[in-house]
Amino acid sequence: MDETARTGGETLPNGETRRWWKEAVVYQVYPRSFADSDGDGVGDIPGIVEKVDYLDELGVDVVWLTPVYESPQADNGYDIADYRAIDDQFGTMADWEALRDALHERDIKLVMDLVVNHTSDEHDWFQNACESRDTEYRDYYVWRDGRDAADADAEYDVGPDGEAPPNDWRSFFGGPAWAYHEGTEQWYLHLFDRKQPDLNWENPDVREDVFDMMNWWVQKGIDGFRMDVINLVSKPEGLPGTDPDAGVRTIDRVANGPRVHEFLGEMREAVLDRALLTVGEMVGNPLPVDHARRYVSDDEDGDGLSMLFHFEHVLLDRGEEVWETEDWNLTDLKAVFDRWQEAFADEGWNSLYLNNHDQPRMVSRFGDDGEFRRESAKLLGTLLHTLRGTPYVYQGEELGMTNYPFESFDDFRDVETLNNVREAIDAGEVDSFDAVRDGLRANSRDNARTPVQWTDDEYAGFSESRPWIAVNPNYPEVNATAERDDADSVFRYYQRLLAFRDENDVVVYGDYDPFFQDHEDVWAYTRTLGEERLFVVLNFASETTTVASPVEASGVTLELSNYDADDAVQELRDGSLSLRPWEVRVYRC
Repeated sequence: MDETARTGGETLPNGETRRWWKEAVVYQVYPRSFADSDGDGVGDIPGIVEKVDYLDELGVDVVWLTPVYESPQADNGYDIADYRAIDDQFGTMADWEALRDALHERDIKLVMDLVVNHTSDEHDWFQNACESRDTEYRDYYVWRDGRDAADADAEYDVGPDGEAPPNDWRSFFGGPAWAYHEGTEQWYLHLFDRKQPDLNWENPDVREDVFDMMNWWVQKGIDGFRMDVINLVSKPEGLPGTDPDAGVRTIDRVANGPRVHEFLGEMREAVLDRALLTVGEMVGNPLPVDHARRYVSDDEDGDGLSMLFHFEHVLLDRGEEVWETEDWNLTDLKAVFDRWQEAFADEGWNSLYLNNHDQPRMVSRFGDDGEFRRESAKLLGTLLHTLRGTPYVYQGEELGMTNYPFESFDDFRDVETLNNVREAIDAGEVDSFDAVRDGLRANSRDNARTPVQWTDDEYAGFSESRPWIAVNPNYPEVNATAERDDADSVFRYYQRLLAFRDENDVVVYGDYDPFFQDHEDVWAYTRTLGEERLFVVLNFASETTTVASPVEASGVTLELSNYDADDAVQELRDGSLSLRPWEVRVYRC
């Protein structure tokens, strides 16, 4: 392994180490909903190739491509049947190679999704495992005998002949986390859909095959991996049940298991180095900071990942069920970000996101998607691009796309939404879809999966035929063509924002110092690197808010704002800031 790639880049005045992926902006492409080139209503790889110049115009540095591998699509590609093949609906390997080359020609790197907690039940390994208990790949998955029905905790836990699953773990997509296989008379574990059996990482052959596959993709020229639910790969010894009385849920049993760092350490030695962007998705809330630091540490015992995704900030407004919402406030959101900025202040690196393919649209969730859609979209983008960490832009975010106004249960496509609601209705926990509609409108993953709105033509220019999921009806006003024609649009603001970050090391590497932590509407902080200092102030309110300036204003200039702000510099010098609805200002001082 190249030791320079692992341990070194230039050391900056605050001790931070320069690396390309710290300076990058990552753009997530969800292919099914990005652009359809062949008119079948499903986005594809040639459609992405057609939009590469758009991505280059925006100014992104990396494309994270969510799964395009061969898959029966039970979970929109996160159920992989062949890790080394491209699914026909997305194109061919030649199409993928054309995308890789088109991106690299424009100095845009390509990161692939790594989904190795589970496979599809149509993967050859699982098909072989189902032939008998003695096949070559049987131990690639987690199999157990059932338990006595008297130990079952609910009627629908009971399987064939009254036998219950091996324990009371629940699938994150609803129902038991175990499925019975009649042919071999055992149960297999699936923490997600029953068509997504969990791999048995205790088996060293599994790890060897996974690492071999990863190296195959590295040799094909990819620049890193986004690692799906990677902190679930180590299951607890004995697979203990939950403890509802103590508040111990399935996620608490399976996240950050006893051998997870050992397994990732092996991956680091076999595949990874610091020249690759590696971001681990870490489910469970809260993520223990000691685990988090070890995941990204360069120490001998560290896992050496570039960064991780935690979920603490995107669970502030979520209940236990997919339709349950909670009130959130800015002070809690700031506290989460402040905690993680501090956690990685001396070692480690943050990823910065407010939406992705699994989360609702950020302007509908954390902004104002009505009167102040543009202003709040720009403000949220500024927040993500001026904190310490690597920002992730989810497709359509740069246009200010919003949540979809779901009216019918038939409008949804997401397996998590559908399974959990059907189960709750069948169990009598909810009366009907109408009882949970508002919560699903707010929370469903399908909000992020409606097609990208390219034009005001039929189907928003995404496809020539009806898409696999409906287009948001606001596409005549919110679309890429209109945004690119408007100098004051969200898209044009994002261009300036990305260029500003690219041109200023202080935005990337500067120390973070917050102010007004208890203010209910204003978020403010400085970024400092050597003699350079930026002051960022954001008003998270739909009315004007006035605050006293917490910084001195010698030699101040206004670098970015989402309003015409002729008086902004004088206000800072006078010591009082009058911030309009959803106004953001970035000063150099």
